[in-house]
Amino acid sequence: FIYETERHNGIAELLEILGSIINGFALPLKEEHKVFLIKVLLPLHKVKTLSVYHPQLAYCIVQFLEKDPSLTQPVITGLLKYWPKTHSPKEVMFLNELEEILDVMEPVEFQKVMVPLFKQLAKCVSSPHFQVAERALYYWNNEYIMSLLTENAAVILPIMFPALYKNTKTHWNKTIHGLIYNALKLFMEMNHKLFDECSQKYKLEKQREKDKLRDRDAAWTKIESKARQNPNYKVFAVNQPELYRPTDNDDDDGGAANITAKEIEQEAKE
Repeated sequence: FIYETERHNGIAELLEILGSIINGFALPLKEEHKVFLIKVLLPLHKVKTLSVYHPQLAYCIVQFLEKDPSLTQPVITGLLKYWPKTHSPKEVMFLNELEEILDVMEPVEFQKVMVPLFKQLAKCVSSPHFQVAERALYYWNNEYIMSLLTENAAVILPIMFPALYKNTKTHWNKTIHGLIYNALKLFMEMNHKLFDECSQKYKLEKQREKDKLRDRDAAWTKIESKARQNPNYKVFAVNQPELYRPTDNDDDDGGAANITAKEIEQEAKE
């Protein structure tokens, strides 16, 4: 089914039965059961018709993790491996499943996967598809996830901060703006000092990028000036289109680097 036809009537029903079977597994789990999870259940995520059986598949995955929390790392690694890049509805399904997994994840296991996990969430928050960004930002409404974030803010905030800060101004959807300000406000309340450090670091990085672009623009100007001194320049210029030259606006963040704590609090309330 996974590797050949991608057509099979009854996958959802089989997974529903399997969910009940997994629920009755004795502990510790047998090795063949773990192999079944990694080699059979996880690859089912890459099929185009995932929506047909996704609730049943997610239930099976969660059942395995409730039985054996040590499987958290391979499961999260597998999900990130099969994470959709161009299929937004499927990406929303992955985010739904990921929240279910986080709800049963132990703090110790969370620390093992939080870096790659939140790097992916940062991409989701920045998604131009508003449903993907909205679903990712709803994680900040989950009390258990927020408790995990609070305990590990020193690692997670620097990962999430650039994506959140930039999209306060650049995302096209107004609803997303409000959710982002809410997430920033919660981070600010968690650790104000760390929040300020991330803010300053972000501004410095944006300034370095602008300086780099100016240096590159100056280099292009010098190259163009020398090229004009060449006797064949006019002949070349007539036959060739104008070369692209990078500008300061190529990586514009819409003024996000200048937002203040007061603005974050005000926008979050609205």
